[in-house]
Amino acid sequence: PQMPHGCMPLPSFWKVVEDTLQQSSVQLRTFCQTFETVTPSPVTQPLNPAEERKVLSLVSKHGPDKLYQVTSNISGSKDLDLTLLRGQIVALLQSADTKGNTNRWLVDAGGPRGFVPAAKLQPY
Repeated sequence: PQMPHGCMPLPSFWKVVEDTLQQSSVQLRTFCQTFETVTPSPVTQPLNPAEERKVLSLVSKHGPDKLYQVTSNISGSKDLDLTLLRGQIVALLQSADTKGNTNRWLVDAGGPRGFVPAAKLQPY
């Protein structure tokens, strides 16, 4: 299709292009800001110093590939279940419970050890 600005002097043409691009960029920025406020932020939150020390000790004990982050609050119901908050970091000790149930994992929460639902953990 023929551009309607074909007969324009070049400087005016570039001005139109520039304005259009600027407008698009503003729209895009607005869209991104809207999108960021609408979507829930990912679980990853900055850790407080105490939590950070705990993570470092878990890494040194178990290695970085064993670390998982809790994706939603867990309230332990059975004996040996842990109660953990969303965002906490734990180290995987065993991906099954004593009866071989792979939906409950044995984790080290930087002190207490116990079982948590595997579905509420994501690799850290």
